[in-house]
Amino acid sequence: MKRLFLKREFGIFALLVALCATVALMNHRFLSVANLQGEGRLIGMFGIFSIGTGLVIITGGIDLSTGSLMALLGVQLAILLVERQWPWPAAVAAVLAVAALLGWAHGLLITRLKLQPFIVTLCGLLIYRGAAQFIAQDETKGFGSERGFEFLQRLATERTAGVPNPLIVMVALALLMGVVLHRSVYGRYLYAVGQNEAAARYSGINTRRIISSAYVLSGLFAGIAAILFAFYTNSISPSSHTQSFELYGIAAAVLGGCSLSGGEGSILGIVLGAALLQVLQNLVILLNIPSSLNFAVMGAVILVGVTADKLLKKK
Repeated sequence: MKRLFLKREFGIFALLVALCATVALMNHRFLSVANLQGEGRLIGMFGIFSIGTGLVIITGGIDLSTGSLMALLGVQLAILLVERQWPWPAAVAAVLAVAALLGWAHGLLITRLKLQPFIVTLCGLLIYRGAAQFIAQDETKGFGSERGFEFLQRLATERTAGVPNPLIVMVALALLMGVVLHRSVYGRYLYAVGQNEAAARYSGINTRRIISSAYVLSGLFAGIAAILFAFYTNSISPSSHTQSFELYGIAAAVLGGCSLSGGEGSILGIVLGAALLQVLQNLVILLNIPSSLNFAVMGAVILVGVTADKLLKKK
């Protein structure tokens, strides 16, 4: 299994390098410092919530609520910081607590009431988007020139030693989750549940707790990404902010080797998948391809990923 993961990750990395070389040859602006730093920032932010989405997929589930959840959390953060004047550590703690609580609610509905993850998170997608619009009164929320949370602004928009801070945050979280997923008993339990939930339960694993924890982690990673995206855009429109981002997360995870049937995937693969997807998006921009084709690119990526997964399993 580990050898298969390494083969997949090497293949994804080789594809990423080839794509970068192709884009660089087609447009020299790709290798400019400004473009590379912008790409690094986006890879960092998209990679963070893609890791959470990938953990859920490894358990055999799916999370369709990520984009709407991030919009709701972004609106909540802006209200707490600007309108209610909360200290930023308290506001961040509140946002992450809500994210974890909603993730736990997903897990509870899936494991206790035996509802399908697709239905639970699809309802979450609709509920959270509507809640964001209601709380914000369908008005755009932002941070303007308010002071007191400069640390969060620097974290989302500035660089350390030339490296975008969101990319540094993503790498740190990826290293942490890499150890958890690949070097701990909990990680083995995640794979076991995804491969065969009934067998895992009969072997003594608390499958309900493992599945619920995956959705909690997905919510937490979405919360971290929501904070960064809110300060990156500096405004949150509740009807369109982070819309369809759940598709990016799923595409990155599938492209990175996570099987939609569960039990397979790696943190490195998910990160490489997120990077590959962002390079594809950058290709669309640099070559002046209509932005309306972004969703077509994502659909093609998911289709290719699922097809490759099936072919590998047959072999």
